[in-house]
Amino acid sequence: MDQIEPVGAGAPLVGVPVSPGDLSAQQLRSSARGDHQAFAELYDATSSRVFGLAVRVVRDPAQAEEVVQEAFLEVWRTASRFDSDRGSALSWLLTICHRKAVDRVRSAEASTRRDTTYQTQNQAIDHDSTADAAQASMEARRVRSALASLTAVQREALELAYFGGYTHTEVARMLDLPVGTAKTRIRDGLIRLRDTMGVGA
Repeated sequence: MDQIEPVGAGAPLVGVPVSPGDLSAQQLRSSARGDHQAFAELYDATSSRVFGLAVRVVRDPAQAEEVVQEAFLEVWRTASRFDSDRGSALSWLLTICHRKAVDRVRSAEASTRRDTTYQTQNQAIDHDSTADAAQASMEARRVRSALASLTAVQREALELAYFGGYTHTEVARMLDLPVGTAKTRIRDGLIRLRDTMGVGA
């Protein structure tokens, strides 16, 4: 049910003390009308309490910060639903935060269960480690031989990108090259490597 607000109720009367709860309710009502300043004031006044609740539920400050962001985003979107007859603005905020935090914990638990189930179902079957080692050694020789067929500049760029783990931009900076040139060397090196090793395109 829409709440009807008297004219001038958006700000406290001069000389009349306003309780924090009343002020938060006013800020929520103003936020519902798109008042960014009121929402910022509401956030400043309540975010520490909201964060404290989130930390108690999720047990991780970084996760709690994300929960707080999600909660206040919902507050901004749904501020018009706040009904002061049903409780204080802070309790409404904390209810939203608690729901978001519980959802985050349940999601994390479900993800952990999925990962555990996947690992259980996809455990590698015991096999001959000697055969594996021999195969790996043969592959390593093939790769070394193929790398030897590259030009020095191709090999340098490729080794930095794929064995060093650097991005194209980082490779370019390390080799003092334009990014486009570094990308070309890496691409050409890969093509030559593929052809040398007889790998299908």
